[in-house]
Amino acid sequence: MTSEPSRISRRIAAIAESATLKVDAKAKALQAQGRPVISYAAGEPDFVTPSNVVDAASAAVLDPRNYRYTPAAGLPELREAIAVKTLRDSGLAVDASQVVVTNGGKQAVYQAFATLVDDGDEVILPSPYWTTYPEVIKLAGGVPVEVFAGADQGYLVTVEQLEAARTPKTKLLVFVSPSNPTGAVYSPEQTAAIGQWALEHGIWVITDEIYQNLVYSPADSPDSPPVKAVSIVEAVPDLANQAILVNGVAKSYAMTGWRLGWMVGPADAIKGAANLQSHLSSNVSNISQRAALAALTGPQETVELMRQAFQRRRNVIIEELNKIDGVVAPMPDGAFYAYADVRALLGRSWGGVIATSSLELADLILEQAEVAVVPGEAFGPSGYLRLSYALGDEPLLEGIQRLQQLFA
Repeated sequence: MTSEPSRISRRIAAIAESATLKVDAKAKALQAQGRPVISYAAGEPDFVTPSNVVDAASAAVLDPRNYRYTPAAGLPELREAIAVKTLRDSGLAVDASQVVVTNGGKQAVYQAFATLVDDGDEVILPSPYWTTYPEVIKLAGGVPVEVFAGADQGYLVTVEQLEAARTPKTKLLVFVSPSNPTGAVYSPEQTAAIGQWALEHGIWVITDEIYQNLVYSPADSPDSPPVKAVSIVEAVPDLANQAILVNGVAKSYAMTGWRLGWMVGPADAIKGAANLQSHLSSNVSNISQRAALAALTGPQETVELMRQAFQRRRNVIIEELNKIDGVVAPMPDGAFYAYADVRALLGRSWGGVIATSSLELADLILEQAEVAVVPGEAFGPSGYLRLSYALGDEPLLEGIQRLQQLFA
């Protein structure tokens, strides 16, 4: 007896729903029912988009130039502005032709893997990782090879761990600093060591730099300048010919809904990605592109105020989380996430319920404390919780106080 063929492709059927978006949607549904749920689920700034960006978009709506198709790889002036930003923040000089503007950072990530990965290629994926990475690797026909670093390592993998995972099939390394979900930032020395290792072994690097401008002062020296998230291509310039940088305006400029990202890389890889995009989606909305141009080239004072607010919230959430017996939350240097090791809370009774995994613990927290967090299973091993601190100061503190009461 033969089984009935699948109605949809195996690759699509194998994709898991984004766990972060799933938890956020559940939290919003409960809020709509009138429940006072506080959500730490979505990586989305609570600030409004800067006014100069909104003004530029408003003007663009009235400009007939924006009513037509434009180059699939992006508006020339925006690609040039991205090249300028790449030199300023990533230390890499590129021509505007080495930039493709995409519908958000996720499309840049998808296209980067689709451009580089063939069936059976292995991709080394440091864990904890952003929930989308293993799915797009598998969509491209690749094999994710997870390399885990826990809280005891500050969630930072070592060259020794990467080398142990390398095989003749290794094609690519994913490098993310600052990290989603942990907020960890590799030091310049660590970044250089990893970049040199990739260069020596001919391994491509996809480096996600979406949070590179959201970095903070050391907690024990709050008046000192923020740490710098050194780009891997700045640390090892020779790596530029085998690296793709993905980035966007979503996080630093509070523009998640504008859907504007980009990818930067060697001419041949970018040409391939542009060809893919010409069939996949063509050009990004011209209104969003004009808005992004204003974001990158306009005043940055509002952006700095948002960064300072995130730094203040980081200090609060980490201090309060570590007051809970059984929770270990390392101080993140970037992004806007706390990644708490909660393994000591598992296997114990809380409100008459015993959670044996962080997935079960997250459900328990939502039900008993009306707080939404994302379980570690979305990012790698169980036993961890991700909490975004991209929400207002008052709900941020209240939510942690609910957790303190639940686990007292």
